Order: sequence, then C-alpha cells, then structure tokens
Amino acid sequence: MRKILSTHPLHPRATDMLAGAARLAVASALDARTLTAEARDADIVIVRAHLPPELFAGATNLRAAIRHGAGLDMIPLEAATAAGVLVANVPAVNARSVAEHVMFTALALLRQFRKVDHDLRAKGWLAGREHANSNIELAGKTIGIVGLGAVGQAVGHIAAHGFDLKVVATTRSMQPAPEKVGFLSIDALVEQSDIIVLCCPLTPETRGLISRERIARMKPSALLINVSRGQVVDDDALIEALTKRRIGGAALDVFATQPLPPNHPYFSFDNVIVTPHMAGITEESMMRMGVGAAGEALLVLAGKLPVNLRNPEVVNHYWRRFPADA
Repeated sequence: MRKILSTHPLHPRATDMLAGAARLAVASALDARTLTAEARDADIVIVRAHLPPELFAGATNLRAAIRHGAGLDMIPLEAATAAGVLVANVPAVNARSVAEHVMFTALALLRQFRKVDHDLRAKGWLAGREHANSNIELAGKTIGIVGLGAVGQAVGHIAAHGFDLKVVATTRSMQPAPEKVGFLSIDALVEQSDIIVLCCPLTPETRGLISRERIARMKPSALLINVSRGQVVDDDALIEALTKRRIGGAALDVFATQPLPPNHPYFSFDNVIVTPHMAGITEESMMRMGVGAAGEALLVLAGKLPVNLRNPEVVNHYWRRFPADA
C-alpha cells in the first residue's frame, strides 16, 4: 500500500479520507535525520514542519510534498523541484482563524489584559480595575495591513465592518482594493497606523521589512501584530523600542527562532502578547487544512495533479518519473 508521511497527526476527518487509499504514518520526530529516513519510502509527505532539502534526494518514491496550510517556507521548493516532486498547499482555509486572532490580540493590548489579569490575581480587585482608566477603545483607529492575501483581506473585512476601523494596506501587487481599504506605501502605513498587522509571506523583499528605521516612524502608541513570519521583523530593533517604551506594544505569534527560548526578552514585557505560532489553529481550521491536504493527496495518488500546484515547472520532470500516470 502507498505510504503518506505526515509530520503531525491529522484531523480525524482527514484521516478517515485517507483510509484505504494509503498507509498514514506520523513522523516519530521532526529533526532532519528522522524526517529524511522516514520519508525514504513515502509517496507523499504532508507538511507542518520544516523539511530538510536532503529529504528529496533520497525519497525515490516521493510524488508530492503537500503543505498543511498556506505558507511554503517549510518546503525547500528548489530541492523538491529538482527532484521532480510536486509541491502543493491549502491556501486561505485558516484566514478567518488568523484574522480573529489579530482582533483578539489588538483588543487585549488596548485593554491591557495582561496587566489587569496579573494585578487582579496578585493584588486584588481594585488593583486590577485601576488599569481600566487608561484602557483604549478600538473603534475609530487606523489599522495598517502589510500583505493583502487571504489573511490580510479577512483582517480588513472584520476591522472595517465589525469594529469601524479605518483600514489601509500595502501589498506587492497593488491590486484593486477591497471595499473600505485604501492603499499606502509601507513607510506611510507605519507612520499613520495605530495598529500595524503583518500578514505578508516571507520573501527576500519582506525579510527585515520592519526595520529599525521603520519602527522609528511608528506612533509612540502604535501596536505591532505579527502573524506572518518572525524574520519580517528586526528583533533587536523591536526589543529596543519596547524597552524604551517607544511603541505601545506588540502581539507576536511567529519568531525567527521557534520554539522561542524561555529566557527570550519578549517574555519580559507586560505590553507584549506572545503566542506559540497558533494564530491559524482552531478546531475548524485544522479540519479544513487536514481535509484540504488529504484531498490533494488523493488526487496525486489517483495519477492527477493537485489543484493548488505551486511548482508547475516540475510537471514534465514529474511525468518522466511516473510515466504510467501521464
């Protein structure tokens, strides 16, 4: 029977879809050596962890690497393409989950939830309640969205229609703006926004995009929310700004190094919300991502190309590897 290796367990509905079509195995560990060894006889890998490039050289049966989600930075695209392996993903299915997380963290920062919760528990009712005098409402603020893909559009829709925010955005394509969204340059956006939300993919252009110079342009009360990738932000510059109270706070779900070391400076700030790369993870999104990945796997096992093929240049090489399916 064909083998599907998944780096993590799948939602039960996705597991049920694959039953009978392939033997589903879950990786015993996520280090490069283990993944490479356990993928050696796999037909498909479902990806929620970084794959080592060497995995593709030794997996002679491997047909596809399918991302459980949207971001492709976990799959070494060049190595996969060179090996004749299809790469696919499941775009947009967790956009609502991420967008709700953005609004949740924005509200928590504006209402100083961490301080209120800590002082209420440690010092009592009145100490916690005292923070309410300096809490801030969300309505009427300007939210600036960096990256207007599925997540950015979901954030903009909720912000404009649910919370009466002014929404501005910057994006590579500068495509026609959705309703109630205005376009700005990145520098104008960081200068004018009360809440800056990073929703962009990690590319050579976005690496270090939120630099020391751009952080210096932000309002002293500005909030930075990162649900993209950690490397989009200059960590040293952000830590310096937080230490000097140069910006209002931050909510960070992604980091250059993951897991985040327990002694990292981000944990020391009472105006920083740290979450373990979970903005897009809910019961509902895990079902949608799992079902989407399983559906793409079934197409490949049936001799078809995945719907969301991300390296179309590989197709001729792929058919040469598996001519019976061509």
